[in-house]
Amino acid sequence: MVLKDILQNIIVRKTIGSIEIEISDIQFDSRKIETNSIFLATRGSASDGHLFIDAAIGKGATAVVCEKIPSDIISSVTYLEVDNTADALGKMASVWYGFPSSKLKLIGVTGTNGKTTVATLLYKLFRELGFKAGLLSTVCNFVNDTIIDATHTTPDALALNELLALMVNAGCEYAFMEVSSHAVDQRRIAGLEFNGAIFTNITRDHIDYHLTFENYLKAKKQFFDDLSSDAFALTNADDKNGLVMLQNSKAKKFTYSLRTLADFKTKILEHGFDGMLLNMNDVEVHVSFIGKFNASNLTAVFGTAVLLGQDKLEVLRILSTLHSVSGRFETLRAPSGYTAIVDYAHTPDALNNVITTINQILQGGGRLITVVGCGGNRDKGKRPMMAREAVDGSWKAILTSDNPRFEEPQDILNDMIAGLDILQKNKSLVIVDRREAIKTACALAQKGDVVLVAGKGHEDYQIIKGVKHHFDDREEVKKCF
Repeated sequence: MVLKDILQNIIVRKTIGSIEIEISDIQFDSRKIETNSIFLATRGSASDGHLFIDAAIGKGATAVVCEKIPSDIISSVTYLEVDNTADALGKMASVWYGFPSSKLKLIGVTGTNGKTTVATLLYKLFRELGFKAGLLSTVCNFVNDTIIDATHTTPDALALNELLALMVNAGCEYAFMEVSSHAVDQRRIAGLEFNGAIFTNITRDHIDYHLTFENYLKAKKQFFDDLSSDAFALTNADDKNGLVMLQNSKAKKFTYSLRTLADFKTKILEHGFDGMLLNMNDVEVHVSFIGKFNASNLTAVFGTAVLLGQDKLEVLRILSTLHSVSGRFETLRAPSGYTAIVDYAHTPDALNNVITTINQILQGGGRLITVVGCGGNRDKGKRPMMAREAVDGSWKAILTSDNPRFEEPQDILNDMIAGLDILQKNKSLVIVDRREAIKTACALAQKGDVVLVAGKGHEDYQIIKGVKHHFDDREEVKKCF
């Protein structure tokens, strides 16, 4: 493809060299550069691509997109200076892969909790409705029924457009994707055309990256600010920041709620460990999901499907047949009579939601034993908060290792314990080894009790000293059975 054609919708501040040259590939990783490639020098949180311009040229790059043209230039190379290289990468990737998002009904889901559940259930629902559809999620990517492993909640711009192009080529009509705050801030979704956006909720998370909650909120809101007037925006009216998302959006605005007047309204009529009876927009439906947070997620799914023109009753019929997403309130029954629940809850609010739901169902008829840890090299501020949530809502809390990454597990646990007073410490145990922590919880459980193993959910690994080791909470629980 000719460089001039790749530069559609890109505002170039300064050009040195010809834009009539043929380009064979686009890359932002200098190690992947081949002859006649274009290299985009993006600025990341860990490294600056501008430091690798010479390396990229040495490997065969004939064009460079950057935010500052180097002082030493090579006459055979074209240099293009732009305001934001990451933004240019997204737009150029979209052109390179033939504008795949414009050939799909693309729906993005953002929020602290619930993204994976909402996006995955939408994908499953539309597959059951008979449509070809794709999914981009934390757990797994799908092109119709073909599985493609996921490495990030939202892939980089090149990988993202490549996946969307695969969906187009496979005949998909719909694509449902999680949109992380990192992806918005890093402009990974630049150049994509969304038909709709869903906001689930927002609580403290990723402060290690965004530094403040206000920055985190702003990143989520930016997704809605960038929507076109042809798109719809569906927000959770029960979240205090739900309507904030709509303030500057040009999209058609809709709401959903469990508590207040909204376009899509749900009431929980009955609930237990086997599911809930819901009233959704005046129609009763039984679902196999548990908890208010899942009732909210299902309402978002229902509302989105209706906004996409699907029949309300058929949508509800299919929702009644769907099951929870892997590692999201996944219920396992022990032969000895207790229940184990594996959940991805890794924020204080998510953990509170899960614990509150379990206690509402138990209603004093059993004890809750919670196993939880916190990830290393991430927001340290939430560690004591996670510990307090676990201890206050449980008969016994076992604090343990999660993904320590490059931190010492005991140091992470010390940060968690620091949030507890003497009485709270008496209700907790500290067991560094996660396998032993799960074994201990299951050994303590009696008939009618619930063991909650929180934090990792679908993940089948632990990262220790930067090395990924196989570890699956669900497997460990089943061994205890």
